[in-house]
Amino acid sequence: MNVSLIRNRRNLLAVLAVLLLVGVLTPHTGPFLTLLVTRALVFAILAMSLDILLGFTGLASLGQAAYLGVGAYLTAILATRYQFGLGWSFWIVIVLGASGVYFLMITLALGQCVWGLAYRWNSLTGGDNGLNLPGRPTFGIAMASDLNWFYLVFGFFAVSLGILYLLVLSPFGRSLEGIREQEVRMRILGYNTWLHKYLAFVIAGAFGGLAGVLWATTNGHVSPEDVVLTTSVDALLMVVLGGSGTLVGGAIGSAVVLFLREYLSTLVPWWQYALGGVYVLAILYLPGGLMSVPVRLRQWRARETGAATLAAAPQ
Repeated sequence: MNVSLIRNRRNLLAVLAVLLLVGVLTPHTGPFLTLLVTRALVFAILAMSLDILLGFTGLASLGQAAYLGVGAYLTAILATRYQFGLGWSFWIVIVLGASGVYFLMITLALGQCVWGLAYRWNSLTGGDNGLNLPGRPTFGIAMASDLNWFYLVFGFFAVSLGILYLLVLSPFGRSLEGIREQEVRMRILGYNTWLHKYLAFVIAGAFGGLAGVLWATTNGHVSPEDVVLTTSVDALLMVVLGGSGTLVGGAIGSAVVLFLREYLSTLVPWWQYALGGVYVLAILYLPGGLMSVPVRLRQWRARETGAATLAAAPQ
């Protein structure tokens, strides 16, 4: 059997096992931890959407916060001004949030434009104060409960992960990897590389918008702080920390960063520097991210075994 196929199956089984653990253990924790896991799952969707660009297409984006912001502000504006999305219409908001103006491809400028609109357009976005949502949607189940909302977000995360996995394993996903490695060669082979990259941006934007809808409803508040450049940088660092080109790495990176941020901020006032140190150490000593740890351990064991065998051999 193909070695890469076996490795993919192992990775898939490991992911399913972790998802099962998260789904089973989280309800038995406290309200704070449940909400924190929920936020990590939302940001994981954003990080995975960015990984489609960075890890599989080779395009680093600094505008992912714009997609989050469009989805979040769309949710907040519809809810506060028109009471739309507070019932079964929430599913329409999900579709709207995932299908916004994602043809705009100048990522950093796009991110700053969305931030400028959020900050300056007071009559629509509330400016500095942001917008407070009237509540979470209700459609037969009380989503005001953090536990019920966790299950819904968990479901969105699992479905998003499944769809993105199918995408990257498809011929289209393989062509994105080819563009990442040798774009000129792919163009010579007849691939429309511009169209492939454009579609990658559209897909990343759609899942980023979905993350924005869930982020707004999870927090109950949207402000310009959600769409600043640092949000895009955070998503980028989460992907790098977890391991780009793996999808799951972005989810792991988002969990590590959010949990470290919450924990370190209770210990020291300079927690940002400590978190920055984690990023630097990971980039220096784990260029493949946390997902490369098992491979490095196997390589280390192989070297140790080889050295032991050599030492035991008769001279």
